[in-house]
Amino acid sequence: MKESSAEARPDTLEAADIMRLLPHRYPFLLVDRVIDMDGDRSATGIKTVTANEPYFQGHFSGNPIMPGVLLIEGMAQTAGALCVSFAQDIKGAPLVYFMAIDKARFRRPVFPGDIIFYHLEKMRGRGAIWRFRAQAVVNGTRVAEAEISAVVVEEERR
Repeated sequence: MKESSAEARPDTLEAADIMRLLPHRYPFLLVDRVIDMDGDRSATGIKTVTANEPYFQGHFSGNPIMPGVLLIEGMAQTAGALCVSFAQDIKGAPLVYFMAIDKARFRRPVFPGDIIFYHLEKMRGRGAIWRFRAQAVVNGTRVAEAEISAVVVEEERR
């Protein structure tokens, strides 16, 4: 039996979907698409690294390398989009907050022109707390990895 459109979940998130789910915007939105979503169990985020990214002006002039912390952030944004797309029991607009980064490793530099694939696999998801194993891969080579934890909360009003 086929799911109704109200119950069906996407297996791909385009840029507009990601911006609906996350509060990040350029220049800090570090995932362009999310593909291969397998429910809330796994997904792959994609980021095309361009030479005009603002951080390349100072990291490093004449030898542009994507900062490792932004690779972690791209993994986290992919996880956040996945979490929010499956958030339940939250009445308002959900937000995702980083809780922990563990076992982070940086293996190879990322340069302008590279396409990063953020592969995420859920390790745990209980209520509002999520934990993922994440890898950043360029041209089939792992460039970074980490375990990340996040909590999904109702948007706070200020």
